[in-house]
Amino acid sequence: MFSDRTGWRLTRNRLTDALEEAKVQAVQVQRRVLDLTLSNPTRAGLHYDEPKILQSLASQHAMDYDPQPKGLLAAREAVADYYRASQSITAFDPEHLILTTSTSEGYSFVFRLLCNPGDELLVPKPSYPLFEFLADLQDVKLVPYPLIYDHGWQMDFPSLEKAVTHRTKGVVVVHPNNPTGSYVSKNERDLLNGFCNRHELAIISDEVFLDYALDSSPRQSFAANQEVLTFTLSGISKICALPQMKVAWVATSGPSRDVEPALARLEIIADTFLSMNAPIQWATPALLAERKPIQQQLKDRVRTNLAGLDRQLDQQLSGQKSCERLHVEAGWYAVLRVPVTQTDEDLAIRLLRERSVLAHPGHFYDFPSEGYLVLSLIAPEDEFQEGIERILELMIVD
Repeated sequence: MFSDRTGWRLTRNRLTDALEEAKVQAVQVQRRVLDLTLSNPTRAGLHYDEPKILQSLASQHAMDYDPQPKGLLAAREAVADYYRASQSITAFDPEHLILTTSTSEGYSFVFRLLCNPGDELLVPKPSYPLFEFLADLQDVKLVPYPLIYDHGWQMDFPSLEKAVTHRTKGVVVVHPNNPTGSYVSKNERDLLNGFCNRHELAIISDEVFLDYALDSSPRQSFAANQEVLTFTLSGISKICALPQMKVAWVATSGPSRDVEPALARLEIIADTFLSMNAPIQWATPALLAERKPIQQQLKDRVRTNLAGLDRQLDQQLSGQKSCERLHVEAGWYAVLRVPVTQTDEDLAIRLLRERSVLAHPGHFYDFPSEGYLVLSLIAPEDEFQEGIERILELMIVD
């Protein structure tokens, strides 16, 4: 009765079952479960300017229905201003933007634009697990290429060359990557442009965490890339820490011979769905204008938690290298490399059962081997530090 593309495993995984058990046990022993996987900034104890946010949704223009496939010009101009201000892309053209309700929808549009059923896209490994579901729904095959860790993360270009076939349509980069927190360097960008030019491929760049560099030094967006056809995805879910306000976009750049037909086709795709609603589009300029205070809170939280993690690693392990925090440049996550005495999933379940701490096992993000935990750096500071203490207690016992 159902399509093969939705033939997912629908039963709950072992970690979910363990979390439910841990919650029940925590009530019995009066010990809270500490969530070090938190990704929802609205539940992270941050201060939002609620009056301004709510007032932005009350525009009288929202009573008028003005369907624009690319999105209302006022909203697209606000996004263009964001790139002009944060990226110094002075000639950014709002006509090169397609507004979507989410980056997931943006991926869907671009996948449909580039790929016939069975065509391939090269995607980084490790990376965010959502890609697999999006590809299944669009009948696209994902071919992984590894990110290699050696005092930082790098793209493996020899593997890219081996992975490309006549069915490959593009390369996905996550800039910075989730969860590794690694940017695509300038040298890697140059190599990637050359690779895509040789094989006539597009670049799809996910930049939702672009603004969250730990050193506060701006990194160049792929939205400025003119070498090859490039689709840059982002949105206010992370830029403004407002995942409930569904505003995202696809910015198209590259040679005009490729950009113009791509935009024409994307506009028809967007016109077919007309998914963006008027109130949130009219609110977009005000929401983007409020991004800096909330971003600063998140950056402060990430830096504090990261420093606390490093401090506890030094103190509790007394110089032993049984656990190591991998280098991170940006984003909201840290990767902890741990001894391989069991599977990462088994370790995560033990943490729940014995220490009441929820952490993501590395295989959730398609790490190539066991020995990794992924931790959220936006968790409230007291919970994060207590959670790290409990994790390291278990590591010391082992």
